[in-house]
Amino acid sequence: MAINLHSKYAKQIETYFYTESLIQGYLRKSGEFAGNRTVYISTPQTVPMVDYNRSATDNRYGTPTEMQDVVQEMTMSQDKSFSLTIDKGNQKDQNGMKAAARMMTLQVRERMVPDFDKYCFARLAETAGKVSSTSTAYTKATILPGIDKAVAYMDDKEVPAENRTLFVSTDTYQLMKQSGMDLSADELVKKAFSKGMVGAYSNMPIVKVPAGRWPAYLNFLIVYKNAATAPEKISDTKLHQDPPGLSGNLLEGRHYYDLFVFGAKCDGVYADVLTASGKGTVCADPVIAAATGAVTGLTTGASCKWTNDGTDPRYSKTAQVGTACKGKTGDKIRAYSYKSEEGVYPSGVAEVILTADVN
Repeated sequence: MAINLHSKYAKQIETYFYTESLIQGYLRKSGEFAGNRTVYISTPQTVPMVDYNRSATDNRYGTPTEMQDVVQEMTMSQDKSFSLTIDKGNQKDQNGMKAAARMMTLQVRERMVPDFDKYCFARLAETAGKVSSTSTAYTKATILPGIDKAVAYMDDKEVPAENRTLFVSTDTYQLMKQSGMDLSADELVKKAFSKGMVGAYSNMPIVKVPAGRWPAYLNFLIVYKNAATAPEKISDTKLHQDPPGLSGNLLEGRHYYDLFVFGAKCDGVYADVLTASGKGTVCADPVIAAATGAVTGLTTGASCKWTNDGTDPRYSKTAQVGTACKGKTGDKIRAYSYKSEEGVYPSGVAEVILTADVN
């Protein structure tokens, strides 16, 4: 007999999952993925303002330009599961169903949720619109100016000041406390952002993330809510009582999810990485030759993605992998480098206008 815990024990399981995830609730809801594994996000591109020409015989508004858009492809990739048995003979001194329910709670609380958070924070850092390299470890005197620098970056990029969240490592939070700044939040803010919140700074709730869920060598993340989404297409847990071949209980669960940063709003995700000796690495920006399209200057072992249509290669569907960029004279080549290794983060985006045709 199969017993679905989301109907019989829904309240208990749901409470554990949603109060202990430190990322859900701080990101945009993901309705786009309903019924889809892959979603294409199309972002229309605006054109520069020009001077109105009163004396022109035609096109006084300027030369008409056909609307262009950037397409970002998002494909779900994380499909995780678990299977656990509890033999009836091993729990003869207690109520079997209660023991199974407690075990399911532990599995969700200690494995399912932390793994989800760990992946999401890593993806936020790896796909952030801005990855800042900090070569000297922060102190209690420098941590707040470092965060202020990130806030100023977002302000200059016109990221809305509302709905930003400051995620910090436990070490960073201790430095913030030692700085002497009052980090307490008023009751209204606490009520709105209760999950994992330990204070507030610069109108942002502070969420402290334990080491097991936090990316290597990351000092802090600032995330604007609508800049990213963490869709969960399946989040099921089931308990089977005396299934065929087993005297006892079979616990099963499946978690199908992912995290995506929206290219059009990528400046709403800012990652600060410690790159002191023996710590993290931010890949070097590519150097692109305008005459040949050749890419050099990459960090050892790093790969390169590029576009020749002016779109951001970190998020664009048209991005190609390699160090030999192609295009026509006048094309804008944009490229960045990355390396799939813990503690190594992608470069910024370099760009150049081709001065010759490159085939």
